[in-house]
Amino acid sequence: MTSTALRGNTIMISARHCSSLLSKVFPTSTSTKRSLQSGNLFLRGLHSPTTIHYSSKFRAFSSINAKTEPSNILNEEIGIVTRQLKELDISTVRRIEEELREVDKNSDGRLDADELTSLFKRHQSTFQSAFTDADIVEFSELFYAGKGGGSMKIADFIEALDHVASNEKEGERRHPILDGNCSTEYIYRKTHTSYTPEDLNIKVTHLEPETFPDRVAWQAVKVVRLLFDTATGWSNDKIANQEQILNRVIFLETVAAVPGMVAAVTRHFRSVRRMERDGGLMQLFLEEANNERMHLLSFINLKDPGMIFRTAVIVSQFGFGTAFFLAYIASPKFCHRFVGYIEEEACHTYTNIVTAIEEAPTGSELAEWKTTEAPAIAKGYWKLGETGTILDLMYAVRADEAEHRDVNHACSDLLMDDAKVVNPFNDPDMKVNSMLRKYVKDIMTRSKDEEKPNYL
Repeated sequence: MTSTALRGNTIMISARHCSSLLSKVFPTSTSTKRSLQSGNLFLRGLHSPTTIHYSSKFRAFSSINAKTEPSNILNEEIGIVTRQLKELDISTVRRIEEELREVDKNSDGRLDADELTSLFKRHQSTFQSAFTDADIVEFSELFYAGKGGGSMKIADFIEALDHVASNEKEGERRHPILDGNCSTEYIYRKTHTSYTPEDLNIKVTHLEPETFPDRVAWQAVKVVRLLFDTATGWSNDKIANQEQILNRVIFLETVAAVPGMVAAVTRHFRSVRRMERDGGLMQLFLEEANNERMHLLSFINLKDPGMIFRTAVIVSQFGFGTAFFLAYIASPKFCHRFVGYIEEEACHTYTNIVTAIEEAPTGSELAEWKTTEAPAIAKGYWKLGETGTILDLMYAVRADEAEHRDVNHACSDLLMDDAKVVNPFNDPDMKVNSMLRKYVKDIMTRSKDEEKPNYL
């Protein structure tokens, strides 16, 4: 005798008894079987002789928010989800499967990068999700790289969604999508554009030295700053005019672009020499060097330095560049800590410049920068808008320096000689998981008006 228990609006039916019941209700005619199969993909798996890995209980839900014990998801056409799902219930999986089948252009039960791009673009346009064009492009490239240009089964993709939705930790298990991904070696999309007000409101911080090399680095920075301030007559308390600021920032940015390039070149030769991966650090340091260069190219639109100034830049660049290169070969950890402290001082300097401009009396030279438009190259790079001002530029540069501060302090704590070291600011796992979680959230929070009746 078949037993059926009604609990609220949830129906629990024994899978074995359900199969028996269906055989009695529906004749074994071909037309009836086709009708049943087209009506419920999950139900079809219960009476198929090939689907032998189903769990002992099969639940159906009238609401996607209903809670369920982990259960296996069955579908003979797209394959069997063999791992027990921890987060996704039956109705959510049905909704996901329906969408995946719609984007599966060649109906082979597999998803490639282009088909997943179509999936996320549908959500972007239809459900006003948080997916941006950049997010979708980057996910597509990471997926393509992770799968080596291949695809994955729909059932495996559903498992991957459950994997990230349940916040399951990787441990020794490979990521279900990236699967030994090497994309950190050539995919890096860090841009310094579209800063939010929160990003621009940086905190001036200081990392207290803990080790002897840290203390040496901190003292070296203080000595260098004292000598440079004395030679240029700079005082944070007496910022008087535009000329004083431009001389300061232009010279500093010519030197600031050196460490990132030295680190990148050194990492490049190390990777080639040892014939091993770099972990994406080279791209991180190259981006930092180029960002400092963009500071310089923006500021020289406001002042064209003379020959004496340019000669001083050549001498200092050669001297500092050579010393930093030798020091980096000896101890990358020390050099990144040194640069981290240099960037702390840069945050102090730009904070004082921003304050001086904002507090400048109306009609003064510095007050003009509140309304004077920034150079076109700066507007384009930082996306300052058509009316972006030099004050806006200073805010953006300060935010950049705060990021360099944090990056170099973080890199100083890395084991740079470890072959498995990875760029901590470019985590493919985190980016892919973030996109998948957004997708699951879109599915699970869709309004009830859009929900289809869920019958078993």
